[in-house]
Amino acid sequence: MVSKLNWLNPTVAKFIEKRLKSIPFVKAEIDKQYAGVLAEIQATLRPYTGEFETYESLPKKGRTKEEILEEMREFKKREDGRWEDGFVSGAVYHGDKEHIEFLNEVYALNSQSNPLHSDLWPSATKFEAEIIAMTATMLGGTKVEDEVCGSVSSGGTESILLAMKSYRDKAYDERWVTQPEMLVPETAHAAFDKASKFFGIKMVKIPVDKNFRADIKAAKNLINRNTIVVVGSAPSYPHGIIDPIPELAALAKSWGIGCHVDCCLGGFVLPFAEKLGYDVPPFDFRVPGVTSISADTHKYGYAAKGTSVVLYRTPELRRYQYYTTTEWPGGLYFSPTLAGSRPGGLSAACWASMLSIGEEGYMEATQKILNAAQQIKDGLAEIPELYVLGDPLWVIAFNSEKLDIYRIMDFMTKKHWNLNGLHKPACIHIAVTLRHTQEGVIDRFLQDLQEAVDFIKANPAKKEDGGMAPVYGMASSLPFRGMISDILELYMNAIYKV
Repeated sequence: MVSKLNWLNPTVAKFIEKRLKSIPFVKAEIDKQYAGVLAEIQATLRPYTGEFETYESLPKKGRTKEEILEEMREFKKREDGRWEDGFVSGAVYHGDKEHIEFLNEVYALNSQSNPLHSDLWPSATKFEAEIIAMTATMLGGTKVEDEVCGSVSSGGTESILLAMKSYRDKAYDERWVTQPEMLVPETAHAAFDKASKFFGIKMVKIPVDKNFRADIKAAKNLINRNTIVVVGSAPSYPHGIIDPIPELAALAKSWGIGCHVDCCLGGFVLPFAEKLGYDVPPFDFRVPGVTSISADTHKYGYAAKGTSVVLYRTPELRRYQYYTTTEWPGGLYFSPTLAGSRPGGLSAACWASMLSIGEEGYMEATQKILNAAQQIKDGLAEIPELYVLGDPLWVIAFNSEKLDIYRIMDFMTKKHWNLNGLHKPACIHIAVTLRHTQEGVIDRFLQDLQEAVDFIKANPAKKEDGGMAPVYGMASSLPFRGMISDILELYMNAIYKV
Protein backbone atom coordinates (compact mmCIF):
# COMPACT_ATOMS: atom_id res chain seq x y z
CA MET A 1 0.00 0.00 0.00
CA VAL A 2 2.76 2.42 1.02
CA SER A 3 4.77 1.97 -2.17
CA LYS A 4 1.68 2.75 -4.23
CA LEU A 5 1.53 6.17 -2.59
CA ASN A 6 4.96 7.26 -3.74
CA TRP A 7 3.49 9.05 -6.73
CA LEU A 8 1.73 11.53 -4.44
CA ASN A 9 2.49 15.21 -4.72
CA PRO A 10 4.60 16.16 -1.66
CA THR A 11 2.01 18.73 -0.52
CA VAL A 12 -0.79 16.14 -0.74
CA ALA A 13 1.35 13.53 1.03
CA LYS A 14 2.07 16.02 3.83
CA PHE A 15 -1.67 16.73 4.23
CA ILE A 16 -2.52 13.00 4.39
CA GLU A 17 0.30 12.37 6.86
CA LYS A 18 -0.92 15.11 9.17
CA ARG A 19 -4.46 13.68 9.10
CA LEU A 20 -3.21 10.13 9.78
CA LYS A 21 -1.16 11.30 12.76
CA SER A 22 -4.30 12.87 14.25
CA ILE A 23 -5.98 9.42 14.46
CA PRO A 24 -5.27 8.06 17.98
CA PHE A 25 -4.55 4.41 17.11
CA VAL A 26 -2.37 5.42 14.14
CA LYS A 27 -0.42 7.87 16.32
CA ALA A 28 0.00 5.20 19.00
CA GLU A 29 1.43 2.75 16.45
CA ILE A 30 3.78 5.42 15.03
CA ASP A 31 5.00 6.31 18.55
CA LYS A 32 5.61 2.61 19.23
CA GLN A 33 7.74 2.33 16.10
CA TYR A 34 9.62 5.53 17.00
CA ALA A 35 10.36 4.16 20.50
CA GLY A 36 11.98 1.07 19.00
CA VAL A 37 14.12 3.13 16.66
CA LEU A 38 15.06 5.52 19.48
CA ALA A 39 16.19 2.66 21.73
CA GLU A 40 18.52 1.41 19.01
CA ILE A 41 19.83 4.92 18.29
CA GLN A 42 20.59 5.55 21.96
CA ALA A 43 22.46 2.26 22.25
CA THR A 44 24.62 3.29 19.31
CA LEU A 45 25.29 6.81 20.55
CA ARG A 46 25.92 5.92 24.22
CA PRO A 47 28.34 2.97 24.27
CA TYR A 48 30.08 4.38 27.39
CA THR A 49 26.96 4.49 29.58
CA GLY A 50 27.57 2.81 32.92
CA GLU A 51 31.31 2.51 32.32
CA PHE A 52 32.26 6.16 32.71
CA GLU A 53 30.74 8.77 34.97
CA THR A 54 28.22 11.15 33.40
CA TYR A 55 27.64 14.78 34.41
CA GLU A 56 24.32 16.60 34.43
CA SER A 57 25.71 19.41 36.56
CA LEU A 58 29.12 20.82 37.45
CA PRO A 59 31.11 18.64 39.87
CA LYS A 60 31.41 20.19 43.31
CA LYS A 61 35.16 19.96 43.04
CA GLY A 62 37.01 20.03 39.76
CA ARG A 63 38.66 16.81 38.63
CA THR A 64 42.42 16.70 38.15
CA LYS A 65 43.74 17.46 34.71
CA GLU A 66 45.49 14.10 34.54
CA GLU A 67 42.24 12.23 35.34
CA ILE A 68 40.46 14.06 32.56
CA LEU A 69 43.28 13.47 30.09
CA GLU A 70 43.44 9.78 30.98
CA GLU A 71 39.72 9.36 30.32
CA MET A 72 40.06 11.15 26.98
CA ARG A 73 43.01 8.93 26.06
CA GLU A 74 40.80 5.92 26.62
CA PHE A 75 38.07 7.37 24.37
CA LYS A 76 40.65 8.10 21.70
CA LYS A 77 42.13 4.62 21.90
CA ARG A 78 38.73 3.02 21.34
CA GLU A 79 37.55 5.41 18.64
CA ASP A 80 40.73 5.65 16.57
CA GLY A 81 40.45 1.96 15.81
CA ARG A 82 37.22 2.64 13.94
CA TRP A 83 38.97 4.64 11.23
CA GLU A 84 42.72 3.99 11.40
CA ASP A 85 42.48 0.67 9.57
CA GLY A 86 40.42 2.06 6.68
CA PHE A 87 36.94 0.84 7.64
CA VAL A 88 35.31 4.25 7.12
CA SER A 89 34.00 5.97 3.99
CA GLY A 90 35.33 9.54 3.94
CA ALA A 91 35.32 11.15 7.42
CA VAL A 92 39.11 10.92 7.99
CA TYR A 93 40.89 11.77 4.77
CA HIS A 94 44.57 11.57 5.75
CA GLY A 95 44.98 10.02 9.18
CA ASP A 96 48.75 9.53 9.17
CA LYS A 97 49.98 9.76 12.78
CA GLU A 98 52.93 12.04 11.97
CA HIS A 99 50.69 14.42 9.99
CA ILE A 100 48.12 14.54 12.80
CA GLU A 101 50.78 15.26 15.41
CA PHE A 102 52.18 18.05 13.24
CA LEU A 103 48.75 19.68 12.90
CA ASN A 104 48.12 19.30 16.63
CA GLU A 105 51.39 21.08 17.39
CA VAL A 106 50.50 23.88 14.96
CA TYR A 107 47.08 24.25 16.58
CA ALA A 108 48.60 24.36 20.08
CA LEU A 109 50.88 27.21 19.01
CA ASN A 110 47.88 29.18 17.72
CA SER A 111 45.15 28.02 20.13
CA GLN A 112 44.43 31.52 21.45
CA SER A 113 44.32 33.35 18.12
CA ASN A 114 41.08 34.70 16.70
CA PRO A 115 40.83 36.06 13.14
CA LEU A 116 38.08 38.42 14.31
CA HIS A 117 40.83 40.41 16.04
CA SER A 118 43.17 40.84 13.10
CA ASP A 119 45.07 43.61 14.91
CA LEU A 120 46.08 41.21 17.69
CA TRP A 121 46.84 38.23 15.46
CA PRO A 122 48.07 39.43 12.06
CA SER A 123 49.48 35.93 11.54
CA ALA A 124 45.89 34.65 11.24
CA THR A 125 45.30 37.19 8.48
CA LYS A 126 48.42 35.98 6.67
CA PHE A 127 47.38 32.33 6.98
CA GLU A 128 43.86 32.87 5.64
CA ALA A 129 44.87 35.18 2.79
CA GLU A 130 47.44 32.65 1.59
CA ILE A 131 45.05 29.68 1.97
CA ILE A 132 42.63 31.53 -0.31
CA ALA A 133 45.34 32.50 -2.80
CA MET A 134 46.77 28.97 -3.02
CA THR A 135 43.33 27.43 -3.47
CA ALA A 136 42.36 30.01 -6.10
CA THR A 137 45.57 29.34 -8.06
CA MET A 138 44.92 25.60 -7.89
CA LEU A 139 41.37 26.07 -9.24
CA GLY A 140 42.27 28.18 -12.26
CA GLY A 141 42.16 31.57 -10.62
CA THR A 142 45.35 32.75 -12.30
CA LYS A 143 44.01 31.78 -15.74
CA VAL A 144 41.28 34.45 -15.75
CA GLU A 145 41.38 38.22 -16.02
CA ASP A 146 39.22 38.77 -12.95
CA GLU A 147 40.57 39.09 -9.42
CA VAL A 148 39.56 35.73 -7.94
CA CYS A 149 39.16 36.11 -4.15
CA GLY A 150 37.41 34.41 -1.27
CA SER A 151 37.08 33.61 2.41
CA VAL A 152 37.92 30.81 4.81
CA SER A 153 34.84 29.23 6.38
CA SER A 154 34.13 26.50 8.94
CA GLY A 155 33.29 23.84 6.35
CA GLY A 156 31.60 23.09 3.06
CA THR A 157 28.12 23.83 4.37
CA GLU A 158 29.09 27.34 5.44
CA SER A 159 30.92 27.95 2.16
CA ILE A 160 27.74 27.04 0.28
CA LEU A 161 25.54 29.11 2.59
CA LEU A 162 27.79 32.15 2.09
CA ALA A 163 27.72 31.82 -1.69
CA MET A 164 23.94 31.43 -1.85
CA LYS A 165 23.44 34.44 0.44
CA SER A 166 25.74 36.45 -1.82
CA TYR A 167 23.74 35.60 -4.93
CA ARG A 168 20.45 36.35 -3.17
CA ASP A 169 21.59 39.77 -1.99
CA LYS A 170 23.21 40.62 -5.31
CA ALA A 171 20.01 39.76 -7.21
CA TYR A 172 17.96 41.92 -4.87
CA ASP A 173 20.42 44.82 -5.01
CA GLU A 174 20.85 44.84 -8.79
CA ARG A 175 17.54 43.42 -10.14
CA TRP A 176 15.07 43.78 -7.24
CA VAL A 177 14.46 40.03 -7.19
CA THR A 178 12.15 39.46 -4.21
CA GLN A 179 11.28 35.81 -4.88
CA PRO A 180 14.72 34.32 -5.50
CA GLU A 181 15.23 30.84 -6.90
CA MET A 182 18.35 28.72 -7.23
CA LEU A 183 18.63 26.09 -9.93
CA VAL A 184 20.26 23.05 -8.33
CA PRO A 185 20.78 19.45 -9.52
CA GLU A 186 18.75 17.00 -7.45
CA THR A 187 22.04 15.29 -6.54
CA ALA A 188 23.56 18.49 -5.10
CA HIS A 189 24.60 18.55 -1.45
CA ALA A 190 21.95 19.00 1.25
CA ALA A 191 23.66 22.28 2.20
CA PHE A 192 21.85 23.90 -0.71
CA ASP A 193 18.52 22.84 0.78
CA LYS A 194 19.68 24.29 4.09
CA ALA A 195 20.55 27.57 2.33
CA SER A 196 17.11 27.52 0.75
CA LYS A 197 15.42 27.29 4.15
CA PHE A 198 17.77 29.69 5.96
CA PHE A 199 17.74 32.44 3.34
CA GLY A 200 14.28 32.13 1.81
CA ILE A 201 15.49 31.00 -1.61
CA LYS A 202 13.25 28.62 -3.53
CA MET A 203 15.23 25.57 -4.59
CA VAL A 204 14.32 24.38 -8.08
CA LYS A 205 15.74 20.92 -8.73
CA ILE A 206 17.30 19.95 -12.03
CA PRO A 207 16.67 16.26 -12.76
CA VAL A 208 19.69 14.13 -13.61
CA ASP A 209 20.12 11.86 -16.62
CA LYS A 210 20.86 8.12 -16.61
CA ASN A 211 24.51 8.92 -15.86
CA PHE A 212 23.50 11.05 -12.85
CA ARG A 213 24.60 14.31 -14.46
CA ALA A 214 22.40 17.42 -14.40
CA ASP A 215 20.07 17.45 -17.40
CA ILE A 216 20.85 20.62 -19.35
CA LYS A 217 17.66 20.52 -21.42
CA ALA A 218 15.61 20.38 -18.24
CA ALA A 219 17.66 23.21 -16.72
CA LYS A 220 16.91 25.44 -19.71
CA ASN A 221 13.20 24.85 -19.17
CA LEU A 222 13.39 25.63 -15.45
CA ILE A 223 15.42 28.85 -15.44
CA ASN A 224 13.53 32.16 -15.23
CA ARG A 225 13.94 35.81 -14.22
CA ASN A 226 13.80 34.89 -10.51
CA THR A 227 16.74 32.51 -10.83
CA ILE A 228 19.72 33.98 -9.01
CA VAL A 229 22.29 31.19 -9.52
CA VAL A 230 22.82 27.91 -11.35
CA VAL A 231 24.65 25.18 -9.42
CA GLY A 232 26.77 22.22 -10.48
CA SER A 233 28.78 19.64 -8.51
CA ALA A 234 32.33 18.50 -9.18
CA PRO A 235 31.72 15.81 -8.13
CA SER A 236 28.33 15.20 -6.50
CA TYR A 237 28.39 13.71 -3.02
CA PRO A 238 26.02 10.77 -3.66
CA HIS A 239 27.49 9.22 -6.82
CA GLY A 240 30.81 11.00 -7.38
CA ILE A 241 29.70 12.30 -10.78
CA ILE A 242 30.82 15.63 -12.25
CA ASP A 243 27.96 17.72 -13.63
CA PRO A 244 28.29 19.36 -17.09
CA ILE A 245 29.82 22.55 -15.70
CA PRO A 246 30.56 24.34 -19.04
CA GLU A 247 26.94 23.94 -20.15
CA LEU A 248 25.51 25.01 -16.79
CA ALA A 249 27.86 28.01 -16.66
CA ALA A 250 26.97 29.01 -20.23
CA LEU A 251 23.27 28.85 -19.35
CA ALA A 252 23.83 31.05 -16.30
CA LYS A 253 25.91 33.53 -18.27
CA SER A 254 23.27 33.82 -20.99
CA TRP A 255 20.82 34.95 -18.31
CA GLY A 256 23.31 37.33 -16.71
CA ILE A 257 23.52 35.41 -13.43
CA GLY A 258 26.19 33.42 -11.62
CA CYS A 259 27.18 29.76 -11.61
CA HIS A 260 28.42 28.12 -8.42
CA VAL A 261 30.49 24.93 -8.59
CA ASP A 262 30.44 22.79 -5.47
CA CYS A 263 33.98 21.35 -5.33
CA CYS A 264 33.87 20.56 -1.63
CA LEU A 265 34.74 16.93 -2.40
CA GLY A 266 36.77 17.45 -5.54
CA GLY A 267 38.64 20.70 -5.05
CA PHE A 268 41.84 19.04 -3.85
CA VAL A 269 41.58 15.96 -6.10
CA LEU A 270 40.45 17.02 -9.58
CA PRO A 271 43.27 19.53 -10.32
CA PHE A 272 45.86 16.86 -9.56
CA ALA A 273 43.93 14.08 -11.31
CA GLU A 274 43.97 16.28 -14.42
CA LYS A 275 47.74 16.75 -14.16
CA LEU A 276 48.13 12.99 -13.75
CA GLY A 277 46.41 12.48 -17.10
CA TYR A 278 42.93 11.42 -15.98
CA ASP A 279 39.94 12.50 -18.04
CA VAL A 280 38.67 15.41 -15.95
CA PRO A 281 36.05 17.59 -17.64
CA PRO A 282 36.34 21.40 -17.26
CA PHE A 283 35.01 22.51 -13.90
CA ASP A 284 36.89 25.49 -12.43
CA PHE A 285 37.44 29.24 -13.08
CA ARG A 286 38.88 28.46 -16.50
CA VAL A 287 35.27 27.83 -17.56
CA PRO A 288 33.61 31.11 -18.66
CA GLY A 289 30.55 31.77 -16.53
CA VAL A 290 31.76 30.01 -13.38
CA THR A 291 31.55 32.75 -10.78
CA SER A 292 32.12 30.95 -7.46
CA ILE A 293 33.54 27.68 -6.13
CA SER A 294 33.47 25.96 -2.74
CA ALA A 295 36.38 23.64 -1.86
CA ASP A 296 36.96 21.86 1.42
CA THR A 297 40.47 22.09 2.78
CA HIS A 298 39.52 19.74 5.62
CA LYS A 299 38.72 16.88 3.24
CA TYR A 300 41.30 16.05 0.58
CA GLY A 301 43.26 19.18 1.49
CA TYR A 302 44.18 17.18 4.63
CA ALA A 303 43.74 20.07 7.06
CA ALA A 304 42.21 19.62 10.51
CA LYS A 305 38.41 19.48 10.58
CA GLY A 306 36.78 22.89 10.50
CA THR A 307 38.00 24.75 7.41
CA SER A 308 36.80 25.27 3.86
CA VAL A 309 37.27 27.92 1.19
CA VAL A 310 34.64 29.79 -0.80
CA LEU A 311 36.01 31.56 -3.86
CA TYR A 312 34.50 34.29 -6.06
CA ARG A 313 35.52 35.42 -9.51
CA THR A 314 35.36 39.08 -8.42
CA PRO A 315 35.49 41.08 -5.17
CA GLU A 316 32.21 42.72 -6.29
CA LEU A 317 30.44 39.40 -5.73
CA ARG A 318 32.23 38.56 -2.49
CA ARG A 319 31.15 41.81 -0.86
CA TYR A 320 27.57 40.50 -0.69
CA GLN A 321 28.61 37.82 1.82
CA TYR A 322 30.12 40.39 4.21
CA TYR A 323 28.32 41.65 7.31
CA THR A 324 28.81 45.16 8.67
CA THR A 325 26.94 47.27 11.17
CA THR A 326 27.59 50.92 12.00
CA GLU A 327 24.79 51.52 14.56
CA TRP A 328 25.72 49.10 17.37
CA PRO A 329 26.56 50.79 20.70
CA GLY A 330 29.36 48.24 21.05
CA GLY A 331 31.25 49.89 18.21
CA LEU A 332 31.74 49.37 14.51
CA TYR A 333 31.35 45.65 13.83
CA PHE A 334 32.07 43.54 10.79
CA SER A 335 32.69 39.90 9.94
CA PRO A 336 33.31 38.27 6.55
CA THR A 337 31.56 34.95 7.32
CA LEU A 338 28.63 33.70 9.40
CA ALA A 339 30.74 33.39 12.54
CA GLY A 340 32.13 36.21 14.63
CA SER A 341 34.96 34.77 16.69
CA ARG A 342 36.70 31.86 14.99
CA PRO A 343 39.48 29.48 16.03
CA GLY A 344 42.62 30.85 14.45
CA GLY A 345 44.36 27.58 15.24
CA LEU A 346 42.30 25.84 12.56
CA SER A 347 43.35 28.34 9.91
CA ALA A 348 46.96 27.96 11.00
CA ALA A 349 46.71 24.17 10.77
CA CYS A 350 45.14 24.44 7.32
CA TRP A 351 47.93 26.71 6.08
CA ALA A 352 50.56 24.42 7.57
CA SER A 353 48.97 21.33 6.01
CA MET A 354 48.91 22.84 2.52
CA LEU A 355 52.52 24.03 2.77
CA SER A 356 53.85 20.76 4.21
CA ILE A 357 52.20 18.60 1.54
CA GLY A 358 52.81 20.80 -1.49
CA GLU A 359 51.85 20.02 -5.07
CA GLU A 360 53.97 16.88 -5.27
CA GLY A 361 52.39 15.52 -2.09
CA TYR A 362 48.87 16.14 -3.38
CA MET A 363 49.76 14.51 -6.70
CA GLU A 364 51.06 11.42 -4.92
CA ALA A 365 48.03 11.19 -2.64
CA THR A 366 45.63 11.59 -5.57
CA GLN A 367 47.38 8.84 -7.54
CA LYS A 368 47.11 6.45 -4.58
CA ILE A 369 43.43 7.23 -4.09
CA LEU A 370 42.53 6.82 -7.77
CA ASN A 371 44.46 3.54 -7.95
CA ALA A 372 42.56 2.22 -4.93
CA ALA A 373 39.25 3.40 -6.41
CA GLN A 374 39.98 1.53 -9.64
CA GLN A 375 40.64 -1.62 -7.63
CA ILE A 376 37.23 -1.25 -5.99
CA LYS A 377 35.47 -0.71 -9.33
CA ASP A 378 37.25 -3.72 -10.82
CA GLY A 379 36.31 -5.80 -7.79
CA LEU A 380 32.66 -4.74 -7.92
CA ALA A 381 32.56 -5.79 -11.58
CA GLU A 382 33.46 -9.30 -10.39
CA ILE A 383 30.38 -9.47 -8.12
CA PRO A 384 27.46 -9.98 -10.56
CA GLU A 385 24.81 -9.06 -7.96
CA LEU A 386 26.22 -5.51 -7.66
CA TYR A 387 26.76 -2.66 -10.10
CA VAL A 388 28.34 0.80 -9.97
CA LEU A 389 26.17 3.85 -10.62
CA GLY A 390 27.55 6.05 -13.39
CA ASP A 391 31.29 6.35 -14.04
CA PRO A 392 32.84 7.88 -10.90
CA LEU A 393 36.52 8.51 -10.23
CA TRP A 394 36.84 7.86 -6.48
CA VAL A 395 33.43 8.32 -4.78
CA ILE A 396 31.83 5.02 -5.76
CA ALA A 397 28.09 4.34 -5.35
CA PHE A 398 26.80 0.84 -5.97
CA ASN A 399 23.49 -0.99 -5.85
CA SER A 400 21.89 -4.35 -6.62
CA GLU A 401 18.98 -5.26 -8.85
CA LYS A 402 18.46 -8.53 -6.97
CA LEU A 403 19.24 -7.85 -3.32
CA ASP A 404 18.28 -5.27 -0.69
CA ILE A 405 21.27 -2.94 -0.72
CA TYR A 406 20.45 -1.68 2.78
CA ARG A 407 20.71 -5.20 4.18
CA ILE A 408 24.13 -5.41 2.54
CA MET A 409 25.05 -2.14 4.24
CA ASP A 410 23.83 -3.52 7.58
CA PHE A 411 25.94 -6.67 7.12
CA MET A 412 29.00 -4.53 6.32
CA THR A 413 28.33 -2.48 9.46
CA LYS A 414 28.48 -5.68 11.50
CA LYS A 415 31.84 -6.28 9.83
CA HIS A 416 32.89 -2.88 11.25
CA TRP A 417 32.61 -0.99 7.95
CA ASN A 418 31.10 2.48 8.11
CA LEU A 419 29.61 3.15 4.67
CA ASN A 420 27.23 5.88 3.52
CA GLY A 421 23.62 4.95 2.85
CA LEU A 422 21.92 6.83 0.03
CA HIS A 423 18.48 6.82 -1.54
CA LYS A 424 16.64 8.07 -4.61
CA PRO A 425 17.84 5.63 -5.92
CA ALA A 426 18.67 3.22 -3.12
CA CYS A 427 22.43 2.59 -2.97
CA ILE A 428 25.48 2.89 -0.75
CA HIS A 429 28.79 4.54 -1.46
CA ILE A 430 32.38 4.56 -0.36
CA ALA A 431 34.45 7.74 -0.63
CA VAL A 432 38.01 6.47 -1.06
CA THR A 433 40.64 8.15 1.12
CA LEU A 434 44.30 7.61 1.96
CA ARG A 435 43.16 5.26 4.73
CA HIS A 436 41.95 2.85 2.03
CA THR A 437 45.28 2.85 0.23
CA GLN A 438 46.93 0.89 3.04
CA GLU A 439 47.99 -2.63 2.12
CA GLY A 440 45.16 -5.16 2.24
CA VAL A 441 42.28 -2.73 2.91
CA ILE A 442 40.66 -2.97 -0.55
CA ASP A 443 41.03 -6.76 -0.60
CA ARG A 444 39.34 -6.96 2.79
CA PHE A 445 36.55 -4.63 1.64
CA LEU A 446 35.79 -6.69 -1.46
CA GLN A 447 35.99 -9.95 0.47
CA ASP A 448 33.54 -8.70 3.10
CA LEU A 449 31.26 -7.37 0.38
CA GLN A 450 31.20 -10.75 -1.34
CA GLU A 451 30.44 -12.37 2.01
CA ALA A 452 27.58 -9.89 2.53
CA VAL A 453 26.09 -10.74 -0.87
CA ASP A 454 26.37 -14.47 -0.18
CA PHE A 455 24.76 -14.08 3.24
CA ILE A 456 21.80 -12.02 2.00
CA LYS A 457 21.21 -14.50 -0.83
CA ALA A 458 21.22 -17.39 1.61
CA ASN A 459 19.09 -15.58 4.22
CA PRO A 460 16.16 -13.78 2.58
CA ALA A 461 14.44 -13.15 5.95
CA LYS A 462 15.02 -9.69 7.40
CA LYS A 463 14.56 -10.38 11.10
CA GLU A 464 18.29 -10.09 11.86
CA ASP A 465 18.55 -6.61 10.43
CA GLY A 466 19.37 -3.63 12.60
CA GLY A 467 21.26 -0.37 12.45
CA MET A 468 20.22 2.05 9.73
CA ALA A 469 18.98 -0.59 7.26
CA PRO A 470 15.32 -0.39 8.41
CA VAL A 471 15.47 3.42 8.49
CA TYR A 472 16.79 3.68 4.93
CA GLY A 473 14.33 1.04 3.79
CA MET A 474 11.51 3.10 5.27
CA ALA A 475 12.86 6.33 3.76
CA SER A 476 12.94 4.81 0.28
CA SER A 477 9.39 3.50 0.45
CA LEU A 478 7.40 6.00 2.50
CA PRO A 479 5.77 8.93 0.69
CA PHE A 480 5.45 10.66 4.08
CA ARG A 481 8.68 12.60 4.49
CA GLY A 482 7.62 13.96 7.88
CA MET A 483 7.92 10.52 9.46
CA ILE A 484 11.49 10.21 8.27
CA SER A 485 12.21 13.74 9.51
CA ASP A 486 10.77 12.71 12.88
CA ILE A 487 13.28 9.86 13.10
CA LEU A 488 16.16 12.15 12.16
CA GLU A 489 15.02 14.60 14.85
CA LEU A 490 14.94 11.74 17.35
CA TYR A 491 18.54 11.03 16.40
CA MET A 492 19.56 14.65 16.96
CA ASN A 493 17.71 14.75 20.28
CA ALA A 494 19.57 11.60 21.35
CA ILE A 495 22.90 13.24 20.56
CA TYR A 496 22.28 15.89 23.21
CA LYS A 497 20.75 13.59 25.83
CA VAL A 498 23.03 12.75 28.78
